[in-house]
Amino acid sequence: MHRAGLIVWDVLNGLREAVRPGVTTLELEKLAERLTTEHGARSAFKGYRGYPCVLCASVNQEIVHGIPSATRRVKEGDVISLDFGVELEGYFGDAAVTVPVGKISPEVEKLLRVTRESLDLAIEKVRPGNRLSDVSSAVQTWVEQNGFSVVREFVGHGIGTKMHEEPNVPNYGEPGHGPRLEEGMVFAIEPMVNAGAPDVKVLGDRWTATTVDGSYSAHFEHTVAVTANGPWILTRPREVTGASW
Repeated sequence: MHRAGLIVWDVLNGLREAVRPGVTTLELEKLAERLTTEHGARSAFKGYRGYPCVLCASVNQEIVHGIPSATRRVKEGDVISLDFGVELEGYFGDAAVTVPVGKISPEVEKLLRVTRESLDLAIEKVRPGNRLSDVSSAVQTWVEQNGFSVVREFVGHGIGTKMHEEPNVPNYGEPGHGPRLEEGMVFAIEPMVNAGAPDVKVLGDRWTATTVDGSYSAHFEHTVAVTANGPWILTRPREVTGASW
């Protein structure tokens, strides 16, 4: 799974470098597809439940599952959430990052920072003996302390030889509940955080989820394993330390 995760890390970093004013989300899709092929991996997303692309590219008020398009060009001040996964030799990796397009407003900058920090705090709870809801609570507590809201309709998940496995990993809840974490468990932890209200609507394409009030949204994700030595982030190199993104 770490080998699959390193491909995800590499592709997402390539996409981050390609984000600039004027780029279309379809151009990012084509880059992700090319890099996936070069790594000898298979897209985890394309064809999954009918999804048409290898990349989810969600802009501004779009929360998740934005379908890349030749007509969607990002501009200065936008943010774009890039969600990407691969399967390598039967094992999956999944991660996401929200990228600013040029200079963004201080409020949106704070939204990205707090969402990323909530992921870091959740990852710290991925230790043997903790409860699953300890992970969930860490996200909600930090997000709400900072004046933002947690999306409830979409959650993280177990991951391994399938893209989505039990259990679900919500980004909200009281600590001390749910299954006890054990060595060898692996979770895709993915805070989705709105600047405004938590309410969500799905567009007519049946995929793209947006905020109801039009507020911006951010999404950060890593695939994380439970080990005796603490959390192991599988979707980045071992030598990278500190903040998750």
